[in-house]
Amino acid sequence: GGGMRVASIRRYPVKSMAGESLGSVELDARGLSGDRAWAVRDEDSRLASGKSTRRMVRRDAVFGFSAWTTPDGVVVSDGARTWEAGSPELDVSLTDAMEAPVALARESDVKHFDDGSVSLIGTGTLEWCARELGVDADPRRLRVNLVVETQEPFVEETWFGRALAIGGAVLTPVQRIERCRTIDLAQDGVASSTRWLTALGASRDLRVAVYCAVATPGTLAVGDEVLLG
Repeated sequence: GGGMRVASIRRYPVKSMAGESLGSVELDARGLSGDRAWAVRDEDSRLASGKSTRRMVRRDAVFGFSAWTTPDGVVVSDGARTWEAGSPELDVSLTDAMEAPVALARESDVKHFDDGSVSLIGTGTLEWCARELGVDADPRRLRVNLVVETQEPFVEETWFGRALAIGGAVLTPVQRIERCRTIDLAQDGVASSTRWLTALGASRDLRVAVYCAVATPGTLAVGDEVLLG
């Protein structure tokens, strides 16, 4: 039909590193299976990020690394070398790059998700941002998990309290996402920078894309229809 469909799926095995594009993915109660399973953590248990908060510390060097999933586990690369997640050699390289004692750690007491588990944006919103704000509006800048084909800008912000059935999973949109400086940076395979944040602040209270909770775990795939309940 002419309904909404999943345009792309993206997972980030390590928080703040470049991620991977997927054809299909399993959702568990936490979110995309394996999403942000790891993070770069310092001696104060703060996570490397593009911003500093109570849980996070700004370490832009993290954007120079990428992570993806193999049948044997998560692999991390700086573009020249590749390591297995959890290897001491990787921690040495991360420590060098960030000029601070850090290590790759699995999620434990400090949560890796910011405010929601699955992030989603419509293509109508991205097209509006490109047209009205004069930015490249590359969804990789937003580190979103799901891009859905939509006609109307910001229509996803009208779905709170409703159920989104996609493939075998059901999502519940819960809140709009406030953006930070990360969206302007070169990251996740986007080589250039752009001035999205200032434009969003002037026109849109810094918010774009929505967080969803997983109501029913299941598998979803690119091309799956998105049914609004």
